[in-house]
Amino acid sequence: MMEKLPPLAKVFEAWSALADGRVALDAEERRASVASSNGAKAYTVAWSEDGAVYSSNDSATYWQGYAGYPVITVLMAQGRLPFDRAMADGFAHVNWTELNERHRRDYAAAVREVVDERGLDAAQADAAAHEALDALAALDIGIKRGSVRPPRAKKD
Repeated sequence: MMEKLPPLAKVFEAWSALADGRVALDAEERRASVASSNGAKAYTVAWSEDGAVYSSNDSATYWQGYAGYPVITVLMAQGRLPFDRAMADGFAHVNWTELNERHRRDYAAAVREVVDERGLDAAQADAAAHEALDALAALDIGIKRGSVRPPRAKKD
């Protein structure tokens, strides 16, 4: 079982990554690359042969010790977590980096802004996100930091 669960907002970020096609799985190598919402970074997610341990070099996983959105994205892509495609499409093309900075890391406020601006059904989005988070909590997997430090944003 996981020691620490991510904020609910990380599910919305994972939906965006999947809706935008920002994940590349390599099942044979047990690795995936997930591009950040602004394209400035790429995170590496890896998993053990038995699928019991996942690691990532995204900041949340690396520094906070919970499954960051790249890990959640991979688990959804692998079919280990429920993935609501219609809901995810509502969160396509969101620059979470900029939004989270503007909201001073108040992830819930960032999600509310997207829901309000796009006229999405807040209750439906919340229910679908909670379903994914509950499924994550029920997964018997371990989360650990990746072997390399989180990437820095590319300079122009």
